Amino acid sequence: QVQLVESGGDSVQAGGSLRLVCESNRPIVKYGCMGWFRQTPGKEHEGVAILFTSSGRGNYADSVKGRFAISKDNAKDAVYLEMNNLLPEDTAMYFCAAGSPWGCAPNPRSYPYWGRGTQVTVSS
Repeated sequence: QVQLVESGGDSVQAGGSLRLVCESNRPIVKYGCMGWFRQTPGKEHEGVAILFTSSGRGNYADSVKGRFAISKDNAKDAVYLEMNNLLPEDTAMYFCAAGSPWGCAPNPRSYPYWGRGTQVTVSS
């Protein structure tokens, strides 16, 4: 059974930084894509940053480009999300997801494996 476990969420002031960690119980290279989605109450999951597990190349939502960076560590079967210059609108539950959609498209329905999430709260 696939397990993805997130950690690193916290409450921070605007302008602060956080590092989210997603650990997999399977080698991450077995997934074509891994990434981070976020969700606020009443809204759909939004793709934040997703990477190709083979190359490590990441795709980002426009709202986080230049502030967030996704990376991986194959040896630790982990994916990370470095979040800098956080804004109040970044407040959400952040989920790690894995799957193999074509082009690593940020469609949450294309990712069969999900963690339980970690909460990020940014205050102004």
